[in-house]
Amino acid sequence: MRIDIITIFPDMVRSALNESIMRRALGLGLAEVNVIDLRDYSLSKHKKVDDTPYGGGAGMLLQFPPLYEALKALKQPYSKVVITSPRGMTFNQKMAESFSTLEHIIILAGHYEGFDERIYDYVDYEVSVGDYVLTGGELPALLMTDAIVRLLDDVIKKESHENDSFSNGLLEHPHYTKPATYEGHEVPEVLRNGHHQEISKWRHYEALKQTYMKRRDLLDVYPLTEEDQAMIKQIEEELKLK
Repeated sequence: MRIDIITIFPDMVRSALNESIMRRALGLGLAEVNVIDLRDYSLSKHKKVDDTPYGGGAGMLLQFPPLYEALKALKQPYSKVVITSPRGMTFNQKMAESFSTLEHIIILAGHYEGFDERIYDYVDYEVSVGDYVLTGGELPALLMTDAIVRLLDDVIKKESHENDSFSNGLLEHPHYTKPATYEGHEVPEVLRNGHHQEISKWRHYEALKQTYMKRRDLLDVYPLTEEDQAMIKQIEEELKLK
């Protein structure tokens, strides 16, 4: 898959791509992420890409011509264009999974007060990363890229992301590692007994518990089985005793 990030701060994006799992994925050719400087498509001698809004108002807007020329140069018939915007759909795991199946994504990272509205005629997805405003779209672009690339084949082990929080509709169960005991803090016995069926049941119970305590809204749309409902009653009793 190929992701092109169009930004006015390319070094900010490149530095993040040169770390951790992302660096490994790109180095192995498991994904291609290109950082495009919007100023390269400026029609101005001084590489200007912003201007004041018509009708007045505070701040500056990214101009339409450089954005249009960048898309004209990069877009293929199969490309999908994503724009970072506080007014967009909230990015989530299901969206990341959907985007990870695409062949080519172009992300327009906003800045200043946003974009000249005319560019939205060429946008497929308007995406927000939360109900707050950042100084620019570089961090949202990187967040989306990270969430998408980690789902690609061979970037990380498949089982490592199949049980991620939100992947199956619930928050993830707790995790523990060695040592089994440290200053009175112990790993649950069920995880040490080697009984896989009991471990699987414990993990599902704990995932329901985490979701019940922290994101109960997710349970409104989760397809609860009769066993799940019994577990939730048990969780409610357990929490009452605390």
